[in-house]
Amino acid sequence: MVEGGIAPVNKTEFTELFRTIWKTPYILRLAMTAGIGGLLFGYDTAVISGALLYLRDDFKSVDKHTWLQELIVSTSIAAAIIGAAIGAWMNDSLGRKKAILTADVLFFVGSLVMAVAPFPSIVVIGRILVGLGVGMTSMTSPLYISETSPARIRGALISMNGFLLTFGQFLSYLINLGFTKVPGTWRWMLGVAGIPPIVQFVLMLLLPESPRWLYKQGKVKQATEILGKIYPIDEVGKELEQLKASIEAAEADEASIGNNFFTKFRSAMKNIEVRRALYAGVAVQVVQQFVGINSVMYYGASIMQLAGFASKAVALALSLVTTGLNAVGSIISMLFMDRQGRRRMMIVSLVFIIIGLVVLSAVFYQSSQHAPGINNYDSSHFGINSTCTAYISAPDTSRWNCMTCLKQKCGFCASEGDKFQPGSCLANEKAIGNMCTQQHRVWYDEGCPSKLGMFAVLLLGFYIIVYSLGMGTGPWIVNAEIYPLKYRGFGGGVAAMSNWTANLIVSMNFLSLTEALGTWGTFLLFAGFSFLGLIAIYFLVPETKGVPLEEIEKVLRKGFRPWPFERKEKAQNIDGVSA
Repeated sequence: MVEGGIAPVNKTEFTELFRTIWKTPYILRLAMTAGIGGLLFGYDTAVISGALLYLRDDFKSVDKHTWLQELIVSTSIAAAIIGAAIGAWMNDSLGRKKAILTADVLFFVGSLVMAVAPFPSIVVIGRILVGLGVGMTSMTSPLYISETSPARIRGALISMNGFLLTFGQFLSYLINLGFTKVPGTWRWMLGVAGIPPIVQFVLMLLLPESPRWLYKQGKVKQATEILGKIYPIDEVGKELEQLKASIEAAEADEASIGNNFFTKFRSAMKNIEVRRALYAGVAVQVVQQFVGINSVMYYGASIMQLAGFASKAVALALSLVTTGLNAVGSIISMLFMDRQGRRRMMIVSLVFIIIGLVVLSAVFYQSSQHAPGINNYDSSHFGINSTCTAYISAPDTSRWNCMTCLKQKCGFCASEGDKFQPGSCLANEKAIGNMCTQQHRVWYDEGCPSKLGMFAVLLLGFYIIVYSLGMGTGPWIVNAEIYPLKYRGFGGGVAAMSNWTANLIVSMNFLSLTEALGTWGTFLLFAGFSFLGLIAIYFLVPETKGVPLEEIEKVLRKGFRPWPFERKEKAQNIDGVSA
């Protein structure tokens, strides 16, 4: 996963899920309606990958300025951070239902604004609105599902939200591919996201508020009525008692650790177990983003072009395949995470991520070094004022190749018949690119022809699937298990915010890094971050699989030390005196 996770669910829970929803389909209606938020989350974060290719075609400023492309991508992430905070406030103050309805309005208006945007700046405004919706739904949808689900199938229903998130990402690439031949391409790609929020808005109007929120507001009768639709009649009284005890415990915790972020943070930092749990929880979330996964999700189609696939449709199709692998890997992860453990799966995942990124870096490096050369005569005689000005003014062009040409912000027109032969270095103008394609030649303005292009795609697929096996879901599961109960909400919130912030840093700098370091250098940098992340996780993160909360607290209190640095307990005699 990217900004969410699919919780591991055992076969018994899935069996119980099917049995329960068969008897009480209303439960599935509640979960699926709220789960549309997960679908929107996934779709709106990934759709920009394909839309960006066509935004560059329509707006010259977007094509010429890397920072503007990064701004269009990253503003929604920055807005999501704010949206998450707003969502947390609305959930407590106004209720889960109103928070979801507000997010739907933001999704719809943002999609509409982007679809009709006359300028890139309006697209950015639309992305901000959608980002606010993403942040709000990331907080609210899982919460609403958890509070309207019977405890015995809660994990399975929450996992559906994760599935829908991943499916939303896959769907965005599928829809992007479907609109490649339609006039207004990117407008349809971004605008179609306005349909699901309408559906969710209408369905949510017909559904109740969370019974937990209603009970907390003193609306016991309404809460009881809703619980009566979720649980068998003979279980409602018991659930009410548990709900009352849970709310009273939460209020007691709030009284002991404070009711705002700063008082909770001070309290957490004074508690050695919570402090060390935060180190571990924040570390895994930051590492999850700094392995570079969202550079592939947000710029996947652009990366395919950098690998040598000039056709936008081909680039989108290949991105669709790699995104599908993320969904497959997430499902496989559910099967192994409980058997092998969170720590082990994350460590193994990182080892293979590093291997994949290093080899991928080597492939891109080889491609840049063996890019097709420049045909001087063809470049000079292609057309009037069509030659790249940097090529004309260069004192020595004997060492120039396609990659040198593109670094000068020019375009490369491949040789007719064999794109791996020397081609023309020309001004990067749309009209000149059209002239190139009219001659049955391929126009490159992002990457260069490469015989290793398909190998790079296979490596990207390998990287994504090994990521999803461990680092995709592991960090979220660890953060759900490692904190003492009364700090769980606070700790999970801090870790999630760290994830969003790291996500923002990566997404707003990826294209700039590829320009400064080259594609190969950027992936090598991610490999370096992954190695540092491997060390951090190895030394900071204990295993939480099947470990009682009391044992986790005991490990954190003593200080977690992995092999071969673990402490050896002193043997004690029967009187408790050290032997």
